[in-house]
Amino acid sequence: MRLFSTILFILLGLFVQAQSTVLTGKVVDEHDKFSLPGATIRIAEGNRYTVSGQNGDFEFLALPEGTYAVSVVYLGYQPLDMEVVVKRGQKNHLELALSSSANTLSEVVVMGDMLKGQARALNQQKNNQNISNIISSDQVGRFPDANIGDALKRVPGITMQNDQGEARNIIIRGLAPNLNSVTLNGDRIPSAEGDNRNVQMDLIPADMISTIEVNKTLTPDMDADAIGGSVNLITRASPNGQRISATLAGGYGPIREKANYTAGLVYGNRFANNKIGIVFSGSYNNNRFGSDNVEGVWDQDDNGNAYLQEMDIRKYDVQRIRRSTALAFDYKINDKHMLYANAMYNWRDDLENRYRVRYRDIEPVYDANDNITGYTGNIRRETKGGIDNAKNKNARLERQTVQNYAIGGEHLLGSKLDLDWSANYATASEDRPNERYIDFQQKDVALSQSLTDPRKPLVSADEDPADFSLRKITENDNFTKEKEFGSKVNVRFPLSVIDGQKGRLRTGLRLRLKDKSRDNIFYEYTPAEELGSLAETPNVYYGGNGFQAGDQYAPGYFVDRNYLGNLDLKNSALYEEEADPAEFLTQNYTAKERIMAGYVRWDQDFSDKLSMIVGARVEHTRINYTGNYVLDEEELAGVVNTKNNYTNVLPSVSFKYKASAATVLRAAFTTALARPNYYALAPYVSAIPGDTEIQAGNPNLNATYSYNGDLMLEHYFRSVGIVSGGVFYKNLRDFIYTYRNSQYTTADFANDFPNQQNPIASGENFQFVQQRNGDNVDVYGFEVAFQRQLDFLPGRFLKGFGVYVNYTNTNSKAKGITNADGEERTDVKLPGTAPHMFNGSLSWENSKFTSRVSLNYTSSYIDELGGDAFEDNYYDKQLFLDANAAYKITPKFRVFVEANNLTNQPLRYYQGISSRTKQMEYYQARFNLGVKFDL
Repeated sequence: MRLFSTILFILLGLFVQAQSTVLTGKVVDEHDKFSLPGATIRIAEGNRYTVSGQNGDFEFLALPEGTYAVSVVYLGYQPLDMEVVVKRGQKNHLELALSSSANTLSEVVVMGDMLKGQARALNQQKNNQNISNIISSDQVGRFPDANIGDALKRVPGITMQNDQGEARNIIIRGLAPNLNSVTLNGDRIPSAEGDNRNVQMDLIPADMISTIEVNKTLTPDMDADAIGGSVNLITRASPNGQRISATLAGGYGPIREKANYTAGLVYGNRFANNKIGIVFSGSYNNNRFGSDNVEGVWDQDDNGNAYLQEMDIRKYDVQRIRRSTALAFDYKINDKHMLYANAMYNWRDDLENRYRVRYRDIEPVYDANDNITGYTGNIRRETKGGIDNAKNKNARLERQTVQNYAIGGEHLLGSKLDLDWSANYATASEDRPNERYIDFQQKDVALSQSLTDPRKPLVSADEDPADFSLRKITENDNFTKEKEFGSKVNVRFPLSVIDGQKGRLRTGLRLRLKDKSRDNIFYEYTPAEELGSLAETPNVYYGGNGFQAGDQYAPGYFVDRNYLGNLDLKNSALYEEEADPAEFLTQNYTAKERIMAGYVRWDQDFSDKLSMIVGARVEHTRINYTGNYVLDEEELAGVVNTKNNYTNVLPSVSFKYKASAATVLRAAFTTALARPNYYALAPYVSAIPGDTEIQAGNPNLNATYSYNGDLMLEHYFRSVGIVSGGVFYKNLRDFIYTYRNSQYTTADFANDFPNQQNPIASGENFQFVQQRNGDNVDVYGFEVAFQRQLDFLPGRFLKGFGVYVNYTNTNSKAKGITNADGEERTDVKLPGTAPHMFNGSLSWENSKFTSRVSLNYTSSYIDELGGDAFEDNYYDKQLFLDANAAYKITPKFRVFVEANNLTNQPLRYYQGISSRTKQMEYYQARFNLGVKFDL
């Protein structure tokens, strides 16, 4: 760190008094005055060039006085050439307004709203130094995507895992969510999840984001913990003039026959002679829906017969309310100094009721010849809800919030030194207050199983609600919070070792302070008087008619949610309250992480075609974790604290070769890391002698370290389009998997936990479960993409069509994974590696009407490794078909219609083989109709 500090202060002293001058400017659309990021601005003299930033701004440092020929190139727009005189001591600032190619008679492409969005995205992607994909806000608006996760699934190499029909967890190039990072304007977004680092991508509405940038290769100035890739969400910046935009929409969810509502507002303007800019964004979405779900756990007897050991039929009723606000402010002191501040607040409430019947502890009944003649087991009927108050409304409330506040500045010091700095504070929390469950049970019931079609397995019994008695009433309060303070400073200055070619050296420092804690409490309540049977308790009945998994799945009788919500559980005269440590003691933990980083990055052009980035990043991590040691589920045997620190050096080099003005070849050799999930590092131990089982955290886990190789060829069409293809390879060292050992002995425990009370008696074998480091895993694949307006077709109608398709193939091979008997497994793939991913869409646009039909396909892949191949869980293939259309009634007013999931694609898992269903959850399609004003 001292080295980087010394470099920083030496550079400040050397260049503040530099005598050359600076040329600054902004590139905008001539018609609507929107900023154009990713434009190439070139000065013919000296072969100088630069690229406009997110707000269309650009700068040339260390420019001698003189007259220069300046040119601007932007896909979909007419090239612009002009002459400019630059003098020291005066304001050298250019406003460059480009006109779309549709304004020239020689061009046939129609630059409507959709194409303008694609042009912004492709220009940024073309001029980025690393391998990336860009989605602009205009593109997001042309897909029927309500949240960021649904928008991201259109990107090559990305698949999303769903929750309640919305895309939530991101997988990039076959790498699980915890191996990727998500940032907001370059700052890390903390996680509201209790046990991992995942950022829920359905938390942020899509209309709150200006640009989504997916970085598939890293440069040294980026945070290193992004093995799969880094997703940067860029919020709206202040416009170049007044902008007012509003959206109002209503929708319909057939699965629960409920209406949905959406509203959005954007206001931006500049004041004080354009020195001060502000933009405010607000979004509201109220969606009532649900899902029909069947889940099963399979087992196998000694004769190889597979059967259901457990099965659930579940009915969910959900209300999801998303609220989001953002405010951005910038103050241009002059052309060389600018300050900014950003704030964003996202708040999502999930109000959920779940009605679940569970057939459990199922055992086969055999005849004298060991043939299965029937089954026995227990049945539980559970209602999930919450207290009856203004927040919970008789439902389980899960309130997630993510907040981010940032300040920063950009400064030109003299004519050669470019400095930027920022500080941000972010929090994420998940609060589940007054969450209630009540379930009734019937024991030792004769059951039957229909397994003729294992894709539609069914457990059934002759049931009467009068035979069910109260098993348990519970209430819990769960709270997780993560806080992060971050700061960074970067400097850039010209440094070239080749005469006449551009070169720059960058260096900087980064600090991240992270604190996370989970604080859960769980109570069980015993009524002072018997409640009676399920039939005698206020109840509801749900039959199988219309159940999406099939009419044969009838959920049946359950306690009414209003009855559950109004139970006076805190009245000691009516209920005895007792804490249940088994439900929360091992889950609670605290975590502190301190990450300090520094980097050096050198950009060098070797010619007007070949350029290179080489550098290294150093990250030092300190952790301090506290967890609980729990015996027999409820006895707190002690509090365990552990500290650790490690340093990672991460070199990288990448090349960019411009074979022509339209063709770019990229190659990159980089390194990256992924820190273990929080709960995996927590030093908890849960020993359950009655079940002969031990679960434990592992504070000695190493961060996964990855060596990456990428090669990508891109060809850009002048009429706004791209065809690209590339290959990638990753070697992950110390990847993390779930270790299971069914032969765990007292000696093993003494070796792993020498300072803890040993729960294993001599001669006993326990089942031991813990996250551990594997040896290494290879991930490799290729991706191809094609996007183009079909302007070469004859006639105006055919020219309005556009095509967007991409395909990604991934594969993997993992080493060092053992089964439950401690034997190494062979031919094991890394969880999350989907072999095939495909996106396709067909659009049509003219000056008033736009429409698009979109398809998204992901093949099945392993999601979680079990103790052996029979227990492995797979995420099944999924195919989504969406459609949307919009019509401009006036240039500032349009109506639109959207339809999602027209294929009624279920969320499906299977166990071991594809025909053996583990879960199938259906959501049906969703529809939306609305209007949009843009003033």
